[in-house]
Amino acid sequence: MHKHLRLNEYKVLFYRLALAYIFYTIARILFYLYNINLLRVDSVSDFIALCYYGLAFDTAAILYVNLIFILLSVLPFFKNTNAGYQKFLFYLYFGTNLLAYATNFLDFIYYKYTFARTTIVAIDVVKHETNKTRLFLSFLVDYWHVPLLFIFFSTLWVYLYKKVEVRFSIPTKKLHYFGFSAFGFLAIVAFIIGGIRGGDFKKSTRPINLLDASRHVRNIVHSDIVLNTPFAIFRTLFTNGFQKTNYAGVNEKLILEKIQPIKQYHNNPETKPNVVVFIMESYGREYIGAFNKKSNIPSYKSHAPFLDSLSQHSMIFTNAYANGRQSIHGMSSVLAGIPSFKDAFTSSPYPKQKIESLVSTLKGEGYDTSFFHGAANGSMGFLGFGKILGIEHYYGRTEFNDDSQFDGYWGIWDEPFFQFMKNTLDKKKAPFFATIFTVSSHEPYIVPDKYKNRFKEGNVPIHKCAEYTDFALKLFFTEAKKQPWFSNTIFVLVADHCNQIYYDEYQKPINRFAVPIIIYKPNSKYVGIDDDLAQQIDIYPTVLDMIGYKKPFRSWGRSLFDKKTSEPFVINSTGSIYQFMKGNYICTFDGKDALGFYDKNDKALKNNLIKNKNSEMDEIELCCKAFIQDYMDRVVDKKLYAK
Repeated sequence: MHKHLRLNEYKVLFYRLALAYIFYTIARILFYLYNINLLRVDSVSDFIALCYYGLAFDTAAILYVNLIFILLSVLPFFKNTNAGYQKFLFYLYFGTNLLAYATNFLDFIYYKYTFARTTIVAIDVVKHETNKTRLFLSFLVDYWHVPLLFIFFSTLWVYLYKKVEVRFSIPTKKLHYFGFSAFGFLAIVAFIIGGIRGGDFKKSTRPINLLDASRHVRNIVHSDIVLNTPFAIFRTLFTNGFQKTNYAGVNEKLILEKIQPIKQYHNNPETKPNVVVFIMESYGREYIGAFNKKSNIPSYKSHAPFLDSLSQHSMIFTNAYANGRQSIHGMSSVLAGIPSFKDAFTSSPYPKQKIESLVSTLKGEGYDTSFFHGAANGSMGFLGFGKILGIEHYYGRTEFNDDSQFDGYWGIWDEPFFQFMKNTLDKKKAPFFATIFTVSSHEPYIVPDKYKNRFKEGNVPIHKCAEYTDFALKLFFTEAKKQPWFSNTIFVLVADHCNQIYYDEYQKPINRFAVPIIIYKPNSKYVGIDDDLAQQIDIYPTVLDMIGYKKPFRSWGRSLFDKKTSEPFVINSTGSIYQFMKGNYICTFDGKDALGFYDKNDKALKNNLIKNKNSEMDEIELCCKAFIQDYMDRVVDKKLYAK
């Protein structure tokens, strides 16, 4: 009778699915151990609780991955138990499961750079790269222990799978066989629907997504422990992070008052200095001593002596933050004042539109516009987006035309490429605008052989690269100073995002976005330290204010030198949660509701004050909603310019 009821088949199926749960739990533990400095949990019991909450997300991921396997295991084909069919199921099971499982292992390392579980958006980071194979092989070599662990646990998984097999049987009572199969099929379909939805069968609810992981944690970064990478990838497939909103209490009048998306300044006389913007790869605020004088970090060491020196003659913004998490976020934030939240704006369906930006406004004032990036032309999508912004001249590895200076991974070393940019600018007719996106302060964290004894391994591998890029900047400024264009040039230096962290202060969730902003103009009034909130999207309006640009223009940022017309604020996103800072508080927001309010100095987000919500918190939440609503409206409706 049992062979007609297929009980053995169902037991084996549940065993095989149980194995997936076991190995996902192992991956979660390893993910935590690899990133323990970023994901510190107070106790073993707290970690067990996070693992428990993670079961719902594991269930959804396992069901996504095994959907076809499950259906083919239970549909009544009569041949389900024979050796050939079971062999087919074996290859289907591991062909899908191990591919998904491997993404968890990628995040053991990649999480240190993005501070978020990998989503489908990661494809946008690498799709423009010409050296994908080399980068992947470099990963395998540099982090050999990760693929070794993957191979070990995959082998163990296969071994345990084979320990329990389906017994061969030939059903003779077809009515029993089909009847039980129909019942079992319906039960399993119900289980799949409930599992993918997170255990909830209510019509009013939707399948769980990345935001739901935040419901179970006190510390927002612990949501990445609750999640798993296959789930993050599946739940971002075919999604569009750009959805128009309509928040209660938010209207056009409020947006114009609180967000001021259209700016116009009359603080300075009209001038036409050159403008050069350095977007420094992975160059977090942590590495520069001038930005850490008030941080009270024990035994702090700077890795940027030149930038420390330059800061004494510049205006520096010591409370500045990135508006994104990746390089492709940095270009749009800095040059166009367009932040990226869940998804990168540049890889969304919406960048091909008229965009008012630092590039377009300066070009309209007669500036020659250039973009320099030492990687392969088109890397990161910079070439394509540059054309949308109106960049006239793109200088990449092709134009440099000397691969003896190629680092073997990303592009031309910073030192020779900076000199190439300087020599190119020497030939430009003023006024000109130029942006360079640096490459050398990047994984795999190497410096030219001739400097391997000069820039030695620091507390973390990126430290020697930070010192090398700082040295390259020193040589650039030393040579540029000799040119007539130098004295009439505004230099802006900012990082695209943060990277490897050493000091505990920068492990705090808010400070994982902490970047430097340096504005230097020789012999100008702009010298000093500004501790107000600042962000990448402020650079665009700040430069226009400095040159006395009088026309209205679209910008969500503010001039960092205008203290009269708008209040300082910062907005960014973990990829699932908005973080909005203004006044005395930090607000975390899930797109619908505020999740928490924290004192402005509570960068670790430890003490949630939402139970004692006050009027200032209400206003901050409303401002956050107003920003998001205007952002989504303008992006989707293609109104990224002043009316």
